Amino acid sequence: MAALAPVLDESTIRFYRQALSILEEANVPTLVGGAYAYARYTGIERHTKDFDVFIRREDFQRAAWAFQKAGFKAELTFPHWLGKAFKGDDFVDLIFSAGNGVAVVDDRWFEYAVRDQVFGVAVQLIPAEEMIWSKGLIMERERFDGADVAHVIRAVGDKLDWKRLLERYGKYWRALYAHLVLFGFIYPSDRDKVPGWVVNELTNRLREETEQGNANEKVCYGTIISRQQYLKDIGEWGYEDARLHEATMNQEEIDHWTAGISVDGAK
Repeated sequence: MAALAPVLDESTIRFYRQALSILEEANVPTLVGGAYAYARYTGIERHTKDFDVFIRREDFQRAAWAFQKAGFKAELTFPHWLGKAFKGDDFVDLIFSAGNGVAVVDDRWFEYAVRDQVFGVAVQLIPAEEMIWSKGLIMERERFDGADVAHVIRAVGDKLDWKRLLERYGKYWRALYAHLVLFGFIYPSDRDKVPGWVVNELTNRLREETEQGNANEKVCYGTIISRQQYLKDIGEWGYEDARLHEATMNQEEIDHWTAGISVDGAK
């Protein structure tokens, strides 16, 4: 199944093909995500000019040099997760993490990648499990990816590596549990797409934590799922920022990411 038949002008398609070619010639391992991977897993097409390419953080500089050599401009937009390569009005996002510092692109993304074609070019797509991992931790006021998570589970839940998905979420398992509870609400006739043992495992964890009572540390994990909506909690109410507490980001990265809230096009 080809991932998304794009409704884009031919010059933009040529740009994306050239970008993929540049990365291949520079020997930068690359995965395609965004609308193209989402269409492959769910059958839902989104015709957008965003083109998300996932790479390892250590490969970014090599990718940037390759684009610059080919006449593109390249920038490290947010050093903890995102760079861009662009030419005129067209651009490619070079993603190596999530904006919260979680869901870092590592070897396992490539190990479980799915082969497909985009714009007639053979590519590897990000795995469905890593898509759920990264999207499941995005709960901004202006962008909530919960429907995407539900659609992916509905489409391929019976094929997912649930053990790996639980490992990916790790200590953030409550966010996954919330999505699974909502999934059963959204699709009551498809609840078996989530294995019973997964629900039981997370339910038991919830029960155990509830019985243990409050945590000793005053930490707000809201900043993991939204960079904007919990600023008062950490700025005025005395909660520690979970991004610092978990060392997913440093203060400079957090400040830069927060400043980007007001920038048009910032993700």
